[in-house]
Amino acid sequence: MKRILVTGGAGFLGSHLCERLLKEGYEVLCVDNFYTGRRSNIRSFIKDPMFEVTRHDVCFPLYVEVDEIYNLACPASPIHYQFDPVQTTKTSVHGAINMLGLAKRIKAKIFQASTSEVYGDPQVHPQPESYWGNVNPVGFRSCYDEGKRCAETLFFDYHRQHKLKIKVARIFNTYGPRMHPNDGRVVSNFIMQALQGKPITVYGDGSQTRSFCYVDDMINAFIKFMSSPEDFTGPVNLGNPGEFTILELAEKVIKLTRSKSKIVFNPLPHDDPTQRQPDITLAKKTLKWQPKVKLEDGLKETISYFKKVKLDP
Repeated sequence: MKRILVTGGAGFLGSHLCERLLKEGYEVLCVDNFYTGRRSNIRSFIKDPMFEVTRHDVCFPLYVEVDEIYNLACPASPIHYQFDPVQTTKTSVHGAINMLGLAKRIKAKIFQASTSEVYGDPQVHPQPESYWGNVNPVGFRSCYDEGKRCAETLFFDYHRQHKLKIKVARIFNTYGPRMHPNDGRVVSNFIMQALQGKPITVYGDGSQTRSFCYVDDMINAFIKFMSSPEDFTGPVNLGNPGEFTILELAEKVIKLTRSKSKIVFNPLPHDDPTQRQPDITLAKKTLKWQPKVKLEDGLKETISYFKKVKLDP
């Protein structure tokens, strides 16, 4: 029986991953400092005898014995990662060093949750893994973008220098139940505003595009990637290639919530990408994976979740 460590295990993606691993019969160690992770995310399975949770910050070394590591620890929404940008970079870089050091010591396979933000504001569309990106190294988003880029560098250097078994996934916009209601991300923002009858805030003219992957599809990709042959290290794009404008998303949310909210337009934030769409050719070919959940179906599930938490975020 494998014992699997999930850092950031009480977060949005981490909690879904922990739950899935438990269902597959693994012993799961969840590590989280609860900066953005929430105990409510793991409440439904916290009493499972195969589940253990430890409060710990990955910026400090961790000494445990496990067979595999999923490194998901890092605030992923702009509001959270820009609140303490120095700590965000530390979490990506020091966290990667500490988890890689642990993996090296115990000879464990390790998965890195990287991000589509490594592509910055892309000049290539859609974005394949071979694209090196267009990233501002000194902007407001740089703490996250460059931190994740540096973490990828560390993973591949540990792989080359120490023969470490690594998996590097570039995750594109993911949504679903257990998103933090106040994380500032576009799906949670729009749903909360619509449910509360507040104006829907669209930045710019709403013509910028995003691709939205439902959380169940993403967790399936994680599992497939981690069990793929060792010589397939990635990086691999994981996301839904369906492309929608932000304005289209706002209109869908208003329709599905039957809200009377009106759309208002605000100035674009610094370095906000104008286009974001994954090229998932590699994932389809190597992992035999592609997302199945349509945006409208996933939004219905997410809206249902937010209706339960909107008064107690």
